[in-house]
Amino acid sequence: METNGTYLVGNQYVKEICSNQVLKIQTGVDEKHFTCDVCKEKFLEESYLNKHFLSHTKRKLYSCNICSKGFSHKSNLNSHYRTHTNEKPYSLCNQSFTQSGGLTSHLLIHSKENPYACEICGKRFYRRCKLNAHLRVHTNEKIYSCGVCSKRFTQRCHLKSHFLMHSERNLYNCNVCGKTFAQLTNLKSHSRIHTEEKPHACEVCSRAFARSGDLKSHFRIHSGEKPHSCEVCSKIFVRSIDLKSHLLTHSKEKPHTCEICGKAFTERGTLKAHLRIHTKEKPYSCDVCNKAFTQRVHLKCHLLTHSKEKPYTCEICGKAFSHGSNLKKHFLVHTEEKPHVCKVCSKAFSRCDGLKIHLRIHSEEKPHACEVCKKTFPRSGDLKSHLRIHSVEKPYACEVCSRAFAYGSNLKYHLLTHSKEKPHICEICGKAFTQRGTLRAHLRIHTKEKPYSCDVCSKAFTENGHLKYHLLSHSKEKTLTCEICGKAFAQRSNLRKHLRIHTKEKNYKCDVCSKAFARKDNLKSHFLIHSKEKNITAVMR
Repeated sequence: METNGTYLVGNQYVKEICSNQVLKIQTGVDEKHFTCDVCKEKFLEESYLNKHFLSHTKRKLYSCNICSKGFSHKSNLNSHYRTHTNEKPYSLCNQSFTQSGGLTSHLLIHSKENPYACEICGKRFYRRCKLNAHLRVHTNEKIYSCGVCSKRFTQRCHLKSHFLMHSERNLYNCNVCGKTFAQLTNLKSHSRIHTEEKPHACEVCSRAFARSGDLKSHFRIHSGEKPHSCEVCSKIFVRSIDLKSHLLTHSKEKPHTCEICGKAFTERGTLKAHLRIHTKEKPYSCDVCNKAFTQRVHLKCHLLTHSKEKPYTCEICGKAFSHGSNLKKHFLVHTEEKPHVCKVCSKAFSRCDGLKIHLRIHSEEKPHACEVCKKTFPRSGDLKSHLRIHSVEKPYACEVCSRAFAYGSNLKYHLLTHSKEKPHICEICGKAFTQRGTLRAHLRIHTKEKPYSCDVCSKAFTENGHLKYHLLSHSKEKTLTCEICGKAFAQRSNLRKHLRIHTKEKNYKCDVCSKAFARKDNLKSHFLIHSKEKNITAVMR
């Protein structure tokens, strides 16, 4: 009998769903009269309920004569007997099966035949039941309901695992840390934390995992499968837990609040990691250099600096990265996409963290303080660079003249002095510069723009550096002293220039007569002699 795609089989209705691939049994509303008092699951017949109830009472009526193992059902005992008789061995791998269905399913693993295909995403399965379970990922159908808390699940096994939470039976104890588990499989998975055993290896990249579920999630990186979709913005995710975290960005709900500083977070784990900032706890340490970290993910990132492994490569320029997230950020350089816009000044950024750091300019927030001189900075990178002033560390050396620099950017600019390359040209007067910033400062000579003004005397300057230098004339503070003659200076650059008098170092050479000078301004003054000579020669001609 057929009615609107619904078929009558015995006393049950079977309806087609998802292009004839999923068969869902729908019984009449009042057909299941027998309800389990423990878990509220319903059954068609009393005999089914009686068998089911044995799972709660743990009564095992049927015992094996060989090993004395007990079973709730006779069919399970019969299947168990075959493990002793070693029936149904398979010649290819010598694995034995207690049931013919198990051997049939196992044969498909060797043949790699996956006859059941999902019409939505194309993923294939070797068993129909696996396909049926997979389809519920797309339909978000949860047909198994918990009788205690009404929580719903896509698969029966997930419901069974969940129900153990209500039974409060933690039967399996870990011998190492004492943690208890309701299921033996969970204890086995947990034990691998202590043994560091990772039996589940990826066939593509050989990366190993402690749990099969982690391997499945990892494999989606290679297959590109992202089965979990956001209903708000259609963004797709590899793992359901990532989708849950993402959904909080739409609701803007931050239920987890720090009791110390009041900062709120969407996830409990993020709050836990944040609390370590206050406690200064760093539980994750590197075995190579003993450096400690507040989060495990930061340790993982750090470990790649020792291995120098960079598995993620940009297909456009070939640049390699340690992490996939860094590759994604780098890719925005090629697309020139800047989706993160500042609401104050409309400046756009390719990365979210770049915008966050920029916003500190407007808020004047400088959370990173130097422990030596108490100077504060908006970025941790700026603080690290600043600390080199105190340590006199100059890790960036020029390969041409061996001159060392505290910052990589300074070395880049210095290298242009050797190449004599001046790529930035003024469109008004044609003067060329090695740095874009110097060109910008130069253009203010033509525009007569002086955006930096002194709060004391209102004098204006074209460059911020000139204003800082000027401010010292008001403070009259000279904290930097020459160790040779005791002369004091307000700026480190002036002290460096002065030291050349003692060292007799002359880095600035005239291209015309090869005369050398200790200071750049002296070279400029000297060069006027040659320019005057040229003018006199031109008049005499």
